[in-house]
Amino acid sequence: MPHSEPTAPARARRPIERIGATVLREFVQAIVTGEYAAGQVLPTEAELTSEFGVSRTVIRETMKRLQEKGMITVAQGRGTHVQPITSWNVLDPLVLSTMIENDRTLGILDDLSVVRGALEAEMAGDAAASVDDRARLVLRERMDRMAGAVDESSVFREADVEFHLAVMDLADNALAANIARALILHAVHSDRYLGQDPTRAFELTLAEHQAVVDAIDAGDREGARAAMREHILGSWQRRRLPTDKRSQ
Repeated sequence: MPHSEPTAPARARRPIERIGATVLREFVQAIVTGEYAAGQVLPTEAELTSEFGVSRTVIRETMKRLQEKGMITVAQGRGTHVQPITSWNVLDPLVLSTMIENDRTLGILDDLSVVRGALEAEMAGDAAASVDDRARLVLRERMDRMAGAVDESSVFREADVEFHLAVMDLADNALAANIARALILHAVHSDRYLGQDPTRAFELTLAEHQAVVDAIDAGDREGARAAMREHILGSWQRRRLPTDKRSQ
Protein backbone atom coordinates (compact mmCIF):
# COMPACT_ATOMS: atom_id res chain seq x y z
CA MET A 1 0.00 0.00 0.00
CA PRO A 2 1.31 3.48 -0.79
CA HIS A 3 2.57 5.44 2.16
CA SER A 4 0.29 8.36 3.05
CA GLU A 5 1.54 11.53 4.65
CA PRO A 6 -0.04 12.39 8.01
CA THR A 7 -2.66 15.11 7.77
CA ALA A 8 -2.05 18.15 9.90
CA PRO A 9 -4.95 18.95 12.21
CA ALA A 10 -6.98 22.03 11.33
CA ARG A 11 -6.06 25.05 13.36
CA ALA A 12 -8.77 26.39 15.59
CA ARG A 13 -9.51 30.00 14.71
CA ARG A 14 -12.33 32.42 15.23
CA PRO A 15 -14.67 32.87 12.26
CA ILE A 16 -13.99 36.03 10.29
CA GLU A 17 -17.51 37.33 10.97
CA ARG A 18 -17.03 36.97 14.72
CA ILE A 19 -13.71 38.82 14.51
CA GLY A 20 -15.35 41.58 12.51
CA ALA A 21 -18.25 41.86 14.97
CA THR A 22 -15.80 42.14 17.87
CA VAL A 23 -13.80 44.90 16.16
CA LEU A 24 -17.01 46.73 15.28
CA ARG A 25 -18.25 46.61 18.87
CA GLU A 26 -14.93 47.98 20.09
CA PHE A 27 -15.11 50.89 17.65
CA VAL A 28 -18.71 51.72 18.54
CA GLN A 29 -17.78 51.62 22.24
CA ALA A 30 -14.79 53.89 21.65
CA ILE A 31 -16.87 56.45 19.75
CA VAL A 32 -19.77 56.41 22.22
CA THR A 33 -17.47 56.87 25.21
CA GLY A 34 -15.50 59.65 23.50
CA GLU A 35 -12.24 57.74 23.21
CA TYR A 36 -12.59 58.73 19.56
CA ALA A 37 -14.17 62.18 19.83
CA ALA A 38 -16.37 63.93 17.28
CA GLY A 39 -14.25 65.57 14.60
CA GLN A 40 -11.23 63.42 15.36
CA VAL A 41 -9.42 61.65 12.51
CA LEU A 42 -9.08 57.90 13.04
CA PRO A 43 -5.70 56.17 12.66
CA THR A 44 -4.82 54.94 9.19
CA GLU A 45 -5.96 51.59 7.88
CA ALA A 46 -2.44 50.20 8.29
CA GLU A 47 -2.25 51.42 11.88
CA LEU A 48 -5.65 49.94 12.75
CA THR A 49 -4.72 46.64 11.11
CA SER A 50 -1.63 46.48 13.30
CA GLU A 51 -3.45 47.61 16.45
CA PHE A 52 -6.27 45.06 16.20
CA GLY A 53 -4.22 42.27 14.66
CA VAL A 54 -6.72 41.71 11.87
CA SER A 55 -6.67 41.93 8.10
CA ARG A 56 -7.26 45.07 6.07
CA THR A 57 -10.49 43.44 4.87
CA VAL A 58 -11.85 43.35 8.43
CA ILE A 59 -10.92 47.00 9.02
CA ARG A 60 -12.47 48.10 5.72
CA GLU A 61 -15.69 46.22 6.47
CA THR A 62 -15.78 47.76 9.96
CA MET A 63 -15.39 51.27 8.52
CA LYS A 64 -18.17 50.55 6.03
CA ARG A 65 -20.54 49.47 8.81
CA LEU A 66 -19.63 52.47 10.97
CA GLN A 67 -20.48 54.71 8.01
CA GLU A 68 -23.85 52.99 7.69
CA LYS A 69 -24.48 53.76 11.38
CA GLY A 70 -23.64 57.42 10.77
CA MET A 71 -20.69 57.34 13.17
CA ILE A 72 -17.90 58.19 10.71
CA THR A 73 -17.32 59.73 7.31
CA VAL A 74 -14.58 58.59 4.95
CA ALA A 75 -13.15 61.20 2.59
CA GLN A 76 -10.54 60.24 0.03
CA GLY A 77 -7.28 61.96 0.88
CA ARG A 78 -8.66 63.53 4.06
CA GLY A 79 -8.98 60.51 6.30
CA THR A 80 -11.79 59.03 8.38
CA HIS A 81 -13.56 61.49 10.66
CA VAL A 82 -15.73 60.70 13.67
CA GLN A 83 -19.23 62.17 13.43
CA PRO A 84 -21.13 63.91 16.26
CA ILE A 85 -23.98 62.11 18.02
CA THR A 86 -26.53 64.08 15.99
CA SER A 87 -25.44 62.09 12.92
CA TRP A 88 -25.61 58.63 14.50
CA ASN A 89 -28.38 56.17 13.75
CA VAL A 90 -29.44 55.92 17.38
CA LEU A 91 -32.07 53.30 16.55
CA ASP A 92 -29.38 50.93 15.34
CA PRO A 93 -29.39 48.10 17.92
CA LEU A 94 -25.63 48.17 18.56
CA VAL A 95 -25.45 51.97 18.77
CA LEU A 96 -28.48 52.28 21.05
CA SER A 97 -27.48 49.47 23.41
CA THR A 98 -23.93 50.86 23.68
CA MET A 99 -25.24 54.34 24.43
CA ILE A 100 -27.50 52.99 27.18
CA GLU A 101 -24.74 50.84 28.68
CA ASN A 102 -22.46 53.87 28.97
CA ASP A 103 -25.08 56.40 30.10
CA ARG A 104 -23.47 57.23 33.47
CA THR A 105 -25.46 60.44 34.04
CA LEU A 106 -28.73 58.87 32.76
CA GLY A 107 -29.13 61.74 30.29
CA ILE A 108 -29.71 59.36 27.39
CA LEU A 109 -32.32 57.47 29.38
CA ASP A 110 -34.00 60.74 30.35
CA ASP A 111 -34.25 61.65 26.68
CA LEU A 112 -35.38 58.14 25.78
CA SER A 113 -38.23 58.38 28.29
CA VAL A 114 -39.34 61.74 26.89
CA VAL A 115 -39.37 60.38 23.34
CA ARG A 116 -41.18 57.22 24.45
CA GLY A 117 -43.72 59.32 26.31
CA ALA A 118 -44.44 61.47 23.27
CA LEU A 119 -44.71 58.59 20.81
CA GLU A 120 -46.70 56.24 23.00
CA ALA A 121 -49.03 59.03 24.10
CA GLU A 122 -49.95 59.67 20.48
CA MET A 123 -50.45 55.96 19.85
CA ALA A 124 -52.66 55.64 22.93
CA GLY A 125 -54.75 58.49 21.55
CA ASP A 126 -54.99 56.77 18.18
CA ALA A 127 -56.03 53.53 19.89
CA ALA A 128 -58.81 55.40 21.71
CA ALA A 129 -60.04 56.90 18.45
CA SER A 130 -60.59 53.48 16.88
CA VAL A 131 -61.36 51.34 19.92
CA ASP A 132 -63.66 48.33 19.44
CA ASP A 133 -64.58 45.20 21.36
CA ARG A 134 -61.53 43.30 20.14
CA ALA A 135 -59.23 46.07 21.35
CA ARG A 136 -60.97 46.13 24.73
CA LEU A 137 -60.49 42.37 25.05
CA VAL A 138 -56.78 42.58 24.18
CA LEU A 139 -56.16 45.28 26.78
CA ARG A 140 -58.17 43.45 29.42
CA GLU A 141 -56.09 40.30 28.83
CA ARG A 142 -52.85 42.29 29.17
CA MET A 143 -54.07 43.85 32.40
CA ASP A 144 -55.11 40.47 33.80
CA ARG A 145 -51.67 39.03 33.09
CA MET A 146 -49.95 41.88 34.91
CA ALA A 147 -52.36 41.70 37.85
CA GLY A 148 -51.58 38.00 38.23
CA ALA A 149 -47.82 38.60 38.30
CA VAL A 150 -47.34 41.36 40.89
CA ASP A 151 -45.34 38.94 43.05
CA GLU A 152 -43.07 37.81 40.18
CA SER A 153 -40.98 40.75 39.02
CA SER A 154 -39.60 39.21 35.83
CA VAL A 155 -43.02 38.00 34.69
CA PHE A 156 -44.60 41.35 35.58
CA ARG A 157 -41.98 43.31 33.61
CA GLU A 158 -42.52 41.06 30.61
CA ALA A 159 -46.30 41.57 30.84
CA ASP A 160 -45.73 45.32 31.23
CA VAL A 161 -43.82 45.43 27.93
CA GLU A 162 -46.52 43.33 26.25
CA PHE A 163 -49.13 45.87 27.37
CA HIS A 164 -47.24 48.72 25.72
CA LEU A 165 -46.68 46.70 22.55
CA ALA A 166 -50.40 45.90 22.43
CA VAL A 167 -51.32 49.59 22.57
CA MET A 168 -48.85 50.24 19.75
CA ASP A 169 -50.46 47.52 17.64
CA LEU A 170 -53.94 48.92 18.26
CA ALA A 171 -52.81 52.39 17.15
CA ASP A 172 -51.92 51.09 13.67
CA ASN A 173 -49.06 53.58 13.23
CA ALA A 174 -46.23 51.44 11.88
CA LEU A 175 -43.54 54.14 11.90
CA ALA A 176 -44.19 55.34 15.45
CA ALA A 177 -44.53 51.75 16.65
CA ASN A 178 -41.20 50.70 15.11
CA ILE A 179 -39.36 53.58 16.77
CA ALA A 180 -41.02 53.14 20.17
CA ARG A 181 -40.60 49.36 20.02
CA ALA A 182 -36.85 49.72 19.40
CA LEU A 183 -36.53 52.12 22.33
CA ILE A 184 -38.45 50.03 24.83
CA LEU A 185 -36.99 46.64 23.88
CA HIS A 186 -33.41 47.91 24.24
CA ALA A 187 -34.08 49.92 27.38
CA VAL A 188 -35.61 47.05 29.36
CA HIS A 189 -32.33 45.13 29.20
CA SER A 190 -30.48 47.91 31.01
CA ASP A 191 -30.12 47.80 34.78
CA ARG A 192 -29.87 51.60 34.72
CA TYR A 193 -33.26 51.86 33.01
CA LEU A 194 -34.89 49.36 35.34
CA GLY A 195 -33.46 51.42 38.20
CA GLN A 196 -34.75 50.88 41.70
CA ASP A 197 -38.44 50.20 42.22
CA PRO A 198 -40.10 52.17 45.03
CA THR A 199 -42.50 50.56 47.50
CA ARG A 200 -45.59 49.11 45.79
CA ALA A 201 -44.12 49.96 42.38
CA PHE A 202 -46.05 47.28 40.50
CA GLU A 203 -49.34 48.33 42.10
CA LEU A 204 -48.68 51.92 40.99
CA THR A 205 -47.89 50.71 37.48
CA LEU A 206 -51.12 48.70 37.37
CA ALA A 207 -53.15 51.74 38.42
CA GLU A 208 -51.50 53.90 35.76
CA HIS A 209 -52.06 51.27 33.09
CA GLN A 210 -55.70 51.04 34.15
CA ALA A 211 -56.05 54.79 33.64
CA VAL A 212 -54.75 54.33 30.08
CA VAL A 213 -57.17 51.44 29.47
CA ASP A 214 -60.13 53.37 30.89
CA ALA A 215 -59.46 56.32 28.60
CA ILE A 216 -59.02 54.10 25.53
CA ASP A 217 -62.17 52.14 26.45
CA ALA A 218 -64.14 55.41 26.63
CA GLY A 219 -62.77 56.61 23.29
CA ASP A 220 -61.14 59.56 25.09
CA ARG A 221 -58.17 60.48 22.88
CA GLU A 222 -56.86 63.33 25.04
CA GLY A 223 -57.34 61.34 28.22
CA ALA A 224 -55.46 58.37 26.77
CA ARG A 225 -52.59 60.58 25.63
CA ALA A 226 -52.27 62.25 29.02
CA ALA A 227 -52.52 58.97 30.96
CA MET A 228 -49.84 57.26 28.85
CA ARG A 229 -47.46 60.22 28.96
CA GLU A 230 -47.84 60.61 32.73
CA HIS A 231 -47.30 56.90 33.26
CA ILE A 232 -44.08 56.67 31.22
CA LEU A 233 -42.50 59.83 32.60
CA GLY A 234 -43.74 59.26 36.14
CA SER A 235 -42.61 55.65 36.38
CA TRP A 236 -39.16 56.58 35.08
CA GLN A 237 -38.76 59.32 37.67
CA ARG A 238 -39.86 56.93 40.44
CA ARG A 239 -37.24 54.32 39.67
CA ARG A 240 -34.48 56.61 38.33
CA LEU A 241 -31.23 56.00 40.15
CA PRO A 242 -29.52 59.01 41.77
CA THR A 243 -26.54 60.43 39.88
CA ASP A 244 -23.70 62.75 40.78
CA LYS A 245 -24.71 66.06 39.21
CA ARG A 246 -21.06 67.15 39.21
CA SER A 247 -20.35 64.53 36.52
CA GLN A 248 -23.10 65.82 34.23
